[in-house]
Amino acid sequence: MQWSVVSESAIRHDSVNDRQSALPAVYLSRTASGGIPAAPFLPTFYKFTAAPCYGTTMTRRRLLIVEDETSISTGLTDVFVYHGYDVEVAADGESGLRLALTGRFDLVLLDVMLPRRNGFDVCDAIRASDPEQPIIMLTAKVSDEDIVRGLRLGADDYVAKPFSVQQLVLRVAAVLRRTNPPSASMANIALDGIDIDTANLEGRRGAKTIPFTRREMDVLKYLAANANRPVPREELLAKVWGYARGIDIETRTVDIHIAKLRRKVESEPKSPVNLTTVRGAGYRLNMPA
Repeated sequence: MQWSVVSESAIRHDSVNDRQSALPAVYLSRTASGGIPAAPFLPTFYKFTAAPCYGTTMTRRRLLIVEDETSISTGLTDVFVYHGYDVEVAADGESGLRLALTGRFDLVLLDVMLPRRNGFDVCDAIRASDPEQPIIMLTAKVSDEDIVRGLRLGADDYVAKPFSVQQLVLRVAAVLRRTNPPSASMANIALDGIDIDTANLEGRRGAKTIPFTRREMDVLKYLAANANRPVPREELLAKVWGYARGIDIETRTVDIHIAKLRRKVESEPKSPVNLTTVRGAGYRLNMPA
C-alpha cells in the first residue's frame, strides 16, 4: 500500500509502508479502495475540524484549501486533518477569497486554475487586504513566467502538480514557521516587573505567583508575538477567538480580557506600562527590543 491521497494524477504517490499502522482507519480504507470517488455535488465551501493532536495541547492551525477538484481537496483535507489542522475548503475563487479575507486562517493553499476567479487574482486581493497572510499556490502551470508571477503577487511558496503529499505537509509547516511562529514556542515572556511562564500558565512578581487562564495566555502570547505594535481589537477577535474579520460584533470580550490581564501583569493597573492602549489603533504589549 502507498500513502496516496486519492487516485488523482495531480498528487504523487509516496511509499511509506512503515507508517500504515499509524494512519486512521478511514484514511486507510479510502486509499485501499483505490481512491475517493468524485462527489456529484459539494457546497462551495465546507469545514472539517481535527481531533486534538496526540500528546500536545497546542492550538490547532487553521488551513484554507481553495481547490475546485473535489478528489484533490478531499484527499488533502484527510491528510491535514490527520496532521492536526482545522481545515475549510472553498471550491471556487470567489468563495475562497471571501473566506480568506475573514482573517481566520493561518495559511491558504490556493490553486491557480479556479472557476469564478483565478488564483492569481485571489492571491493579489488577499495580499492587498492582509500583507502578512501566508499563501502557498498549487498549480499545474509550471512555466518560469507563472512561478515568477505567483511569487511577485506575494505567494510564500509555489508547488507544482503533481506534488508529493509528504513534501506539501512539510512545506506548509516550513512556511508557518517562517511567517507565523507558533505561540506555544514562546516559553517565557519577560515584562516590566513580571516574568511569565506560558507553558505553566503562571507568572512571578518577586515571590508572588500569579495564575493565568488558558484564554488569557492565548491573548498574551499573541500580543507578545506582535510586541511593540498596536493590535486592533478586530485582529484579536479573528486570531485568538476565530471570529470573521469585517463582521460587526457587539462584544466586550477583548476589553474584559485586557482588563483582567492588566490586573495581573501591571503593578499599577490604572497606570499600565506593559499593556497599553493606543487610542484608535488597539492594544500594545511593550517588550524590550
